[in-house]
Amino acid sequence: MKKFKTESQKLLDLMINSIYTNREIFLRELVSNASDAVDKLYFASLTDSDIQLNRADLRILVSFDADARTVTVSDNGIGMTQDQLDKNLGTIAHSDSMAFKADNAERQGDDVDIIGQFGVGFYSAFMVAKKVRVVSRAFGSDEAWAWESNGVDGYTIEPAARDEHGTDVVLTLKDNTDDESFDEFLTEYGLKNLIKRYSNYVRYPIQMEVTKTREVLKPEVIGEEGDTEDTPASPEYETYAELDTINSMIPIWKRQKSEVTPEEYAEFYKADFHDFADPAATFSIHAEGALSYDALLFIPSRAPYDLYSKDFKKGLALYSSNVLIMEKCEELLPDHYNFVRGVVDSQDLTLNISRETLQHNSQLRAIAKRIEKKVTSELKKMLENDRDTYETFFQNFGRGLEFGIYHSYGALKSELSDLLLFWSAKQKKRVTFAEYVAAKEEGQTAIYYAVGETVERLEKMPVVKAVLSRGYDVLLCTQDVDEFCFQTMMNYGEGDDALALKNVAGGDLDLATEDEKAAAEAVTKENADLFAAMKEALGDAVSDVAVSSRLTDEPAALTAAGPVSLEMERILSQMPDSPGITSERVLELNATHPVFAALRTAQEAGDAEKVRLYADILYNQALLMAGMPLEDPVAYANEVAGLMK
Repeated sequence: MKKFKTESQKLLDLMINSIYTNREIFLRELVSNASDAVDKLYFASLTDSDIQLNRADLRILVSFDADARTVTVSDNGIGMTQDQLDKNLGTIAHSDSMAFKADNAERQGDDVDIIGQFGVGFYSAFMVAKKVRVVSRAFGSDEAWAWESNGVDGYTIEPAARDEHGTDVVLTLKDNTDDESFDEFLTEYGLKNLIKRYSNYVRYPIQMEVTKTREVLKPEVIGEEGDTEDTPASPEYETYAELDTINSMIPIWKRQKSEVTPEEYAEFYKADFHDFADPAATFSIHAEGALSYDALLFIPSRAPYDLYSKDFKKGLALYSSNVLIMEKCEELLPDHYNFVRGVVDSQDLTLNISRETLQHNSQLRAIAKRIEKKVTSELKKMLENDRDTYETFFQNFGRGLEFGIYHSYGALKSELSDLLLFWSAKQKKRVTFAEYVAAKEEGQTAIYYAVGETVERLEKMPVVKAVLSRGYDVLLCTQDVDEFCFQTMMNYGEGDDALALKNVAGGDLDLATEDEKAAAEAVTKENADLFAAMKEALGDAVSDVAVSSRLTDEPAALTAAGPVSLEMERILSQMPDSPGITSERVLELNATHPVFAALRTAQEAGDAEKVRLYADILYNQALLMAGMPLEDPVAYANEVAGLMK
């Protein structure tokens, strides 16, 4: 028995127990090695006219024997000599495929795609096997050799028999324990599932003998008159075994776009990403240069149920040379595009030796940046060319775009702001910021918006009606992130054309005329005692009581003087660990309303209790109209009932 080279036992133990973390990838590694062996033979046929080869005959065969507890991966590739078995399998971390790629780099084309890089993938077999036997016969040789090892003591190489060139890797699986079971790798379903998941797009057929069912044809019964008699009986079925090709081989993202129908893209999307609805949009990227890769991306037509839950995991499927590396590579998508599904395939990525993570994130960042720009571009095209589809998209995923602006502290404002849609109170439809600006009034210096739970409630708010009465449109926003997004943006547009974003329930909107301002100032001065009494009655609930220059029909309204709006306060208060942040509430009074006259009468009569009662009722009414919760609903109901006596 020969000993492993290169500090064999320590390195082998490190690989089996540390480098690889997912034991089921052993089949991916063995199939990839088999594909490389077939590729090397095919490459040899391209460069040596003496080698006559029919590519259609090249294949990889996977089989199992549940009784013997073996899994076998066979190929009819280039095979190995005795010396090559010793060199490639006896020296851990020696990669014959890597050397092949380096020696033939200039002569390889699209027809050859070597996968192996590190020479350690083979040893992942010892995660599931207690013994591995490799029988190989090199192309052009009459001799076959068998390499065998238990992964502990070393290995042996002995003469063997094999009918044709190629390699058989036979794994004798470990015995089951109370903690681990390996039986899943001894079933037709289990092996087919692993092939489809990790090796579905390996360029050569991966075949398995599978069990099928067919109806047994019964002989016709001929009657006495020579007629066929009808024998109504239940059909009988029999099972039989047949060699099937399990993998698809040609990835849909590698095919020319002109050769793929929209129906084929949709079927691929639904099958691979487990959605029953066709995607809203499909687009691809084909990049060549310092970093070459293919990407096929989909925008879903509906939001998954867990999109906004903490359990949702974003990411694109990452392939290297058609072999799945990661099912969801999070680094390829920014959070605001977490809804995008698809695949990225590159043979230029620098993987670690287990292929499960990447060594240099700079490569991923370059791909991710290109994908982000592509998604932005495609969404803008959808907005311009297919408005109905885009509006449905925005209803499903628009919240994430706004969150992207907020989470980036406004850094993504220029990229994402033109993709946002909001309901226009004036135009009665969804509009973009650009469309709002295009329809604004002459001399208008701000974009006005209101934030609340529903459009219907917002339309009835006094502060909204007040702005509309002056001819200005108001964006009615119903997402919990709207206010945070707007405050992060601060304005829309560039340079001197930028318009400030103003909440209609915020401080002074500067919409009053000079005459209106003068009138409000006069009323405030004349009724200073009344305002002081109301503020004292309301206590810490408000920061001020003032005359409103914006109200028309309603007696009072609640606004916020500081940076924290009423809506922000409402949302923050609903969080599990509420920070207790409150707004600076201002109770604004309509001096032309009959209620204000009643307040003045009570104040002039010295009826402090009635002033307190009226102040409390007006404040609670303003809270209700603003969509804010009442601090004491029972007390408010009793106060209203008291007026009815």
